[in-house]
Amino acid sequence: MNAVVDNSAAQRYEMDVDGKRTFITYRRSPGVVTLLHAEVPPEISGHGIGSELARGVLELARTQGLKVVPRCSFIANYIQAHPEFQDLLAAAR
Repeated sequence: MNAVVDNSAAQRYEMDVDGKRTFITYRRSPGVVTLLHAEVPPEISGHGIGSELARGVLELARTQGLKVVPRCSFIANYIQAHPEFQDLLAAAR
């Protein structure tokens, strides 16, 4: 598994795979991270890299003590399909 890192200066979680950078952009507020957009380069797409990135981001959010607001449909669908991450969803406001 590739490591996901929090690049707070760029407001995105990043993961390098075979020299290519995948990422999910975010916006932070106290105790909450809003996941905005996931991107996987086309040349490595279709090999489960997006799912690996999603899992890594959600695990990192958990270790950072953050709740998640998935504005990215890929992340929203990933959380729906993986109930072990549904406890991370921020309460609707």
